[in-house]
Amino acid sequence: MTSFQDRAILAEHAIRAVLPPTPLQRNVHLSEKYDAEVWLKREDLSPVRSYKLRGAFNAMRKVISNDPDKRNFVCASAGNHAQGVAYMCKHFDVNGTIFMPVTTPQQKIEKTRIFGGDTIEIKLIGDYFDDTLRAAQSHCESVKGHFLSPFDDDDVIEGQATVAVEIEAQLGEMPDRIVLPVGGGGLSAGVRGYIGARSEMTFVEPLGGACLFAALSAQEPVDLPRVDTFADGAAVGRIGARTFQILSDVPLSNTLQIHEDRLCITMLEMLNIEGIVLEPAGALALDALSDLKEQIKGKKIVCIASGGNFDFERLPEVKERAQRFAGLKKYFVLRMPQRPGALKEFLSILGPEDDISRFEYLKKSARNFGSILIGLETKKAENFSLLLAKLTDAGFAYTDITDDEILAQFLI
Repeated sequence: MTSFQDRAILAEHAIRAVLPPTPLQRNVHLSEKYDAEVWLKREDLSPVRSYKLRGAFNAMRKVISNDPDKRNFVCASAGNHAQGVAYMCKHFDVNGTIFMPVTTPQQKIEKTRIFGGDTIEIKLIGDYFDDTLRAAQSHCESVKGHFLSPFDDDDVIEGQATVAVEIEAQLGEMPDRIVLPVGGGGLSAGVRGYIGARSEMTFVEPLGGACLFAALSAQEPVDLPRVDTFADGAAVGRIGARTFQILSDVPLSNTLQIHEDRLCITMLEMLNIEGIVLEPAGALALDALSDLKEQIKGKKIVCIASGGNFDFERLPEVKERAQRFAGLKKYFVLRMPQRPGALKEFLSILGPEDDISRFEYLKKSARNFGSILIGLETKKAENFSLLLAKLTDAGFAYTDITDDEILAQFLI
């Protein structure tokens, strides 16, 4: 029986029929910032702007090779996996049925349709992904099709391992460390299965979807009680059973959990400085460098930029999250005296680097006072300490609601 490494190499040879190796680029900005040799494996530059078509290709080619009459493939996805499957259905000229939640953005639906053309059918079912998944699996049974898991499939894992095969070939050696994102575990299991102990690895998850960390802590896959879907490409509520078999002995110290809002700072940094468009999950490995800076000095590091399917309609949200996490933007409910000159007095307290981004009169809480929702931006986080001290000295009552999740949902 061939080894996993041998099968990954064969898969990498086979995938050349579909795409050339994605670039491995030394990034000067990150190298200088962290005093290390930082390389980016640019999976965001694949035909579907993510690594997902690798696993789809490998799984489909094996199914078709074993059973040439198998022509029906089914998957459930709201994003990159759907696009990868659609692309491969067109390549192999087979039928694909792609189930997506009703809430899937139109841009993703249209992109999937473009990749698959007339070889695929898209079904919008369910407000939540679990409903979509159940519908897809039921349909797959009824048509005797083959269900393509986004990660929990041996052939998908093997296909994702081709990323590591390319890294070794392009670099000419193994790097000191590979930093990569974790969702359901397909990419991380594939890369680890190929690399083994030949390189240090850091597995990075979004804080609101840290299913690998939860599984390692429990020593088995477990369901997360809640998942933050901002980093949707890695927002998975339970790690795959097959992927966890490969990752089960990963030390907890080799995992990192990144706050979703902090990811936004890295996304904007790479967009503004490097012109690289990354989706939230695609920025996980790069963002983790700030936590690893003492460990990676002078080392050769490869970060896998796993995807770049970013809808620019989300850019204002990304900027908002980044500013709030950096302490450059805050929201307050301000109790404003209802007397002439009160507003002018408040405005005089603002410093030269402070700016009002939101000002909304809510209601009168008493005859002599009114409540104001106000958003303030500044250029340095420490400016807020001075501003709030001046407000207190001037007798203005306020409540900081920046991190109040419930109030923010209703007011911000």
